[in-house]
Amino acid sequence: MNFAAKPLKPSRQLVLGSTSRYRADLLGRLNVAFQVAAPDVDETPLHQEAPRALAERLALAKARAVAAQFPLAVVIGSDQVADLNGHCLGKPGTHDNAVTQLRQMQGQTVVFQTAVAVVCLDSGFEQLSVAAVRVKFRNLSDNEIENYLQLEKPYDCAGSAKSEGLGIALLDSIDSDDPTALIGLPLIRTCQMLRAAGIELLATRAA
Repeated sequence: MNFAAKPLKPSRQLVLGSTSRYRADLLGRLNVAFQVAAPDVDETPLHQEAPRALAERLALAKARAVAAQFPLAVVIGSDQVADLNGHCLGKPGTHDNAVTQLRQMQGQTVVFQTAVAVVCLDSGFEQLSVAAVRVKFRNLSDNEIENYLQLEKPYDCAGSAKSEGLGIALLDSIDSDDPTALIGLPLIRTCQMLRAAGIELLATRAA
């Protein structure tokens, strides 16, 4: 008889400092118990802030904000910014904004800067890393853009496209060394930092 494995309880409480369902789903792949907490962080870009710098700043700010609520826990913060020729593209929020973004990106290579930070106040641990994903968009007609948005409604995704869904049909290529980064959380880097913070993801389970 087969039994579903229970999530491993880490030695320290693990908290995801994000309300993103995409990040929660990704972290759930690691089969480790975690709690979700909303970070209270202003995500407005600074004047002339570069996309990578914005993603780094917000990921670390989110992790620190939630760590202040859970000082004994290991906290993960993450942020993603679409970089179109040095310009920041965030979550569109509305249909019209998504149309504008996809028109700008069609035929272009966009770099999705996905930053992840891991913080534990009690141990003094803090690390930050960025996974850059280069995405080449096809030349898209207005009809394709409209049909895609009506079907998938990706208004909560930076760059207005879900690569894990129908958005893959908008693309010519994806180049990344951490493939889940494009969905919202670079799991290879996250695992590296969690191990460094003392959370063993493949620890031996009790019988």
